[in-house]
Amino acid sequence: MNNGMLNTAVRAAQIAGKIIIRNFEQGKLDVDEKQKDDLVTNIDRECEHAIRDFILGKYPEHRFLGEEGGEQQSPAAEKDEGSAGADAGNSPRKGHGSRSAGDCLWIVDPIDGTTNFVRGIPHVAVSIAMQINGRTELGVIYDPIRDEMFQALRGQGCEFNSRRMRVSGATSLDGTVIATAFPHRRRELVPGYTRTLMRVFNECADIRRAGTASLDLAYVAAGRLDGYFELALSPWDLAAGELMVREAGGMVTDLEGGNDYFTSGNIVCGNPRIVRQIVSLAREAAKQ
Repeated sequence: MNNGMLNTAVRAAQIAGKIIIRNFEQGKLDVDEKQKDDLVTNIDRECEHAIRDFILGKYPEHRFLGEEGGEQQSPAAEKDEGSAGADAGNSPRKGHGSRSAGDCLWIVDPIDGTTNFVRGIPHVAVSIAMQINGRTELGVIYDPIRDEMFQALRGQGCEFNSRRMRVSGATSLDGTVIATAFPHRRRELVPGYTRTLMRVFNECADIRRAGTASLDLAYVAAGRLDGYFELALSPWDLAAGELMVREAGGMVTDLEGGNDYFTSGNIVCGNPRIVRQIVSLAREAAKQ
């Protein structure tokens, strides 16, 4: 892993950020509902296209998974794969970093917090992660409204506007501020989620629900929030942020304390003490 890929992610996020700023509160959005209470706009699509074109322009052999467009490759990579299949041994194609197309996957949410964006609420982010062989190697989360850039490289820590980030040092839920969000796309999960929410609320100082999962994760990594839990997230919601939390000295699990959060979409994060306490409360709630 090298800084060139991180710089590419930062630049791609800034490009999308300019599109967001240009269209924020302009009232000229084409808004569709992908499913109940799950919005997408023409600006989401424009941002994703800009990010994809920039990244695949630098790394045409990589794959790209975006919230709005699904998984894609550059036309050059697809053509190259077809011809490579006829070669003896199917030797991997070489490019930036000498990786084959199957190794490197970019995971992108072009506008995390689309509902906020549509309503003119200034709390949105661009989230970009890159995985090699299924392991997240870099993460970038950019808030264009505040011009705040959060970034992480595996094994090299994480930074916010060039300042090192560290998770909160809270030793118990008492006095903490915890972020969460209702599983509005999976409303059948609300009864169990609410039982966990009430247990956590009874132990902490307050709860925040801001509507942008990637920024919740970035804020935990930066120590602004003490912890965070949510259900039914997608890979583009959490891929960049979960790396950030871990690089900031935090812990990330699912609601059962395991490592299945990418598959289940259920996530808990914070420093290890806070995570263990939230997981314990979630287990109590599950028994009810």
